[in-house]
Amino acid sequence: MSEYENMRTADIVAEALLDWKVEVIFGLPGDGINGFMEALRRRQNKIKFVLVRHEESAAFMACAYAKYTGKLGACVATSGPGAIHLLNGLYDAKADNTPVIAITGTTYSDLMNSSYQQDVNLLQLYSDVAVYNDMIIVPEQAEMAVDIACRTALAQRGVSHLTIPIDIQEKKMSGKFSRHNVAYHTSDVYVAETIPSRSLIKKAAEILNSGNRIVILVGQGALGAGDEVLAAAEKLSAPVVKALLGKSVIPDDNPYSLGGLGLLGTEPSSDAMSEADTLFMIGTSFPYIEYLPKPGQARGIQIDIKPEKIGLRYPVEIGLVGESRLILSALLPLLNQKDNLEFLKSKQKAMKNWNRLLKEKSTRTDKPIKPQVIAKAVSDEVEDNAIISVDCGTNTSWAARYIDIRKGMKFSVSGTLSSMANGLPYAIAAQIAFPERQSIAFVGDAGLTMLMGEFATAVQYNLPIKVIVIKNNTLGMIRWEQMGFLGNPEFGVEFSPIDFAKFAEACGGKGYAIKEPSEVKSVMHQGMKERKPTIIEAYVDPFEPPMPPKVEMSFVNNLAKSFAKGQPYTRRIGLTLFRDQVHNSLKNIHSHSIK
Repeated sequence: MSEYENMRTADIVAEALLDWKVEVIFGLPGDGINGFMEALRRRQNKIKFVLVRHEESAAFMACAYAKYTGKLGACVATSGPGAIHLLNGLYDAKADNTPVIAITGTTYSDLMNSSYQQDVNLLQLYSDVAVYNDMIIVPEQAEMAVDIACRTALAQRGVSHLTIPIDIQEKKMSGKFSRHNVAYHTSDVYVAETIPSRSLIKKAAEILNSGNRIVILVGQGALGAGDEVLAAAEKLSAPVVKALLGKSVIPDDNPYSLGGLGLLGTEPSSDAMSEADTLFMIGTSFPYIEYLPKPGQARGIQIDIKPEKIGLRYPVEIGLVGESRLILSALLPLLNQKDNLEFLKSKQKAMKNWNRLLKEKSTRTDKPIKPQVIAKAVSDEVEDNAIISVDCGTNTSWAARYIDIRKGMKFSVSGTLSSMANGLPYAIAAQIAFPERQSIAFVGDAGLTMLMGEFATAVQYNLPIKVIVIKNNTLGMIRWEQMGFLGNPEFGVEFSPIDFAKFAEACGGKGYAIKEPSEVKSVMHQGMKERKPTIIEAYVDPFEPPMPPKVEMSFVNNLAKSFAKGQPYTRRIGLTLFRDQVHNSLKNIHSHSIK
């Protein structure tokens, strides 16, 4: 007799998830999944169920939980609309190669495809987002389906989806397996460690040893290998450039760090890429290929856990498939110590100049407050083991450049999908995963508004997250994209204001507002010390542009076109740009102080 004999399908699924060490599941009940909810209720001392206000949040939370812990994330939703709502957060997991399992309900097995209430073809709906996508139709299938789903999600770093008809959730296993299905043949074993052959690693070392201007580009796949990355950088005298998902691979103040790359990046990192003769990519498929060396300019070496990512963004000579830390550990003894430090030192000097520019921008006392000032104030207050979750929008620019990551911190964002609204759910998941650590959401007002009901979730579970809101009542990134990329006047980007501090109080949390430059440090310090869920809204200059590290003439020309076509606020925007340029030019001969 098996442990599952005479057990309901829903209970078998729950037990199998426990076998895969699933400890937390995010979701929202409904009649289409209530059989599974009962299984969770009976195991609430083993699996923590977190009730959310919107299923999209549940999927974001599952994604963030997996990102921050390295474990399998899990979420649950009812049939029809509940399952549909999960999709955006699940696409976030898919795009950032994050292992998540989604459990959904579906309509009665004998009423499928009959236009019954909430009858949606979920297998078809999930066919693009999921690496494994199946319907459990008999109890005897349940354990095997969960084992395959969990193993596939972990192995392929993606989303697995299991849907269970309402009636099948309640059906008990009789033990009548089909003729070719040997009972209980499946197992919950997963082996993660992979490493290439020594001969291939040796060839990669030979290429790296022959380079003179080597640049290391790290991403999410290098998290947990920071020490090995720095050891390689030291041997190769190579600066390290960080894709945004790899921001916490090494500290921002490390002398080898050149910060980020691309629109949110630094000028030294762009220059390093344009001068590199060797590009060493570790755990990244950075999408903006125009910021990488031109094909043929540099020899390419790439480490990635997914074979299909090798050579995706840049032509490489050697691809090393496996876990970054293991491969770097095998590679390091084969690397020669480089004595020529000219390239590295030139970039370190440029980085010092860049940091002086950032200091200039982040200490200004203008009113309205510059958003850079708020990001720097957050950076000054974060604890050494803080977890920082960032939403998508202009706030991403300020976080990328002005929130400094120290060793031991965690940082993430909806990277490849770049979805708004992820910041708050990410912070909640981080606080649940690490209840003793500081969890911060750095968000824009537009992104927060999409799923801000989840602040009440933080209150319900007494999660002392800190939500920093860059408040400009505008879709700021879209404004500048319409103007600077297309040369069109802004349209459809302004919102009526919300008092987020009052909202926080209404939910049962704490609310603070920063309206004056003189309030920034004191209010930020007070708000960050709260032991309750807290929102700190900062009223910032809505016309401060998120400028790229190097401004192309096409950007300037497009701004001029948008002005000529009737862009509103031209005087305010022009004055802001002028003042920013003056301050940048005078950065070495003045300082700021708050009266």
